[in-house]
Amino acid sequence: MNIEKYFPMLNNELVYFDNGATTLKPITVINKEIEYLSTYTANSHRGDYNNSFKVDDEIDNTRNLVKEFINAKRKDEIIFTSNATDSLNLIVNGYFKYYLKDGDEVILNKAEHASNILPWLMLKKEKNITIKYAHMNEDFNLTLENIKKEVTSKTKVIALAEVTNVIGDVRDIESITKYAHSKGILVVVDASQSAPHKKIDVTKTDVDFLAFSAHKMLGPTGVGIMYAKYELLEKMKPVKYGGGMNEIYNEEGLKLVEIPYRFEAGTPNISGIIAFSESIKFLNKVGMDNIVLKEKHLKKYLITELKKIPYIKIYNEKSASGIVLINIDGITSGDLGLYLNTKNICVRSGKHCTKMLQDESGFSDTVRISLYFYNSYEEIDKLILALKDYDAILKFSE
Repeated sequence: MNIEKYFPMLNNELVYFDNGATTLKPITVINKEIEYLSTYTANSHRGDYNNSFKVDDEIDNTRNLVKEFINAKRKDEIIFTSNATDSLNLIVNGYFKYYLKDGDEVILNKAEHASNILPWLMLKKEKNITIKYAHMNEDFNLTLENIKKEVTSKTKVIALAEVTNVIGDVRDIESITKYAHSKGILVVVDASQSAPHKKIDVTKTDVDFLAFSAHKMLGPTGVGIMYAKYELLEKMKPVKYGGGMNEIYNEEGLKLVEIPYRFEAGTPNISGIIAFSESIKFLNKVGMDNIVLKEKHLKKYLITELKKIPYIKIYNEKSASGIVLINIDGITSGDLGLYLNTKNICVRSGKHCTKMLQDESGFSDTVRISLYFYNSYEEIDKLILALKDYDAILKFSE
């Protein structure tokens, strides 16, 4: 498969290693969005004419593709949101705000993205709940054993990323969920960094809630997915009220429409949702197992080459994902990122939306190199060549 011909941005000498933030888009996704915008623009669930019917069919098709992609049992367990942040906020404020009682405990980890910490911290301001943080081991992995240390009879939910966006450690969600359910604990999974890179199977792992974003898996921005078991969706309350989510309303109240539409008030990102169908098709064509294998080989090569540069510090060599964190002593992560930009190499520098990670890891600002299946060994060579020029880096940072 000639990857470059599918990704227009790969044809301009760009070396793109910021896939943890967002991914490049294949031409099939781009064309699908253009098709909607140029040939059958209409609102969803609004019109009694052919274009509107087609919009509804296309959105329904995407919903079904997502259902199959994560192996959900029902299509109506798939809720469209604007991103993973929106999905996690819906989970916290639409379900756990009403589920949790005084004294209940929530278990998180300080390596979590802000989107899976801040909603819980805000809920703590409203309710008398306790937030606890399970600790990682010396290799920066979060194990089930460390989670068990924080569990008490008051623990009601464990909310974790399957793959963290900075450390890149991969959590054993199936084992965590099996243990949690044996204790009557619900499990929320942030799959933002796992859904693009490995097979997701919510039936096998038995997770209760799952969130991820389309734009991190070849899709458009402004589209997110929230999955929840149907019996939990029946108990969840909408957090947005308006058009499309009600059957009837008056001054006395309203009657909600069926699931999933009650959680999708207003006009969605129609073109984005429709184009997301092509993202899933593309990933299915490449094969998630092939993506895992390609990233594994790329990371091994990257680590091997980085270790040949004596002044490069690698923080997460043993993490299982395609994320590598580095720094150079005496050079700020921001300066290193800007220097690489002069070489047309895109990386991410800073705290990466994990401002509590320093408490757990001892380090804060880093340069993050995040790989994806369309990256190549030749691109890694360009990065290594740029990093080997210490004098140029030092001069740039002065």
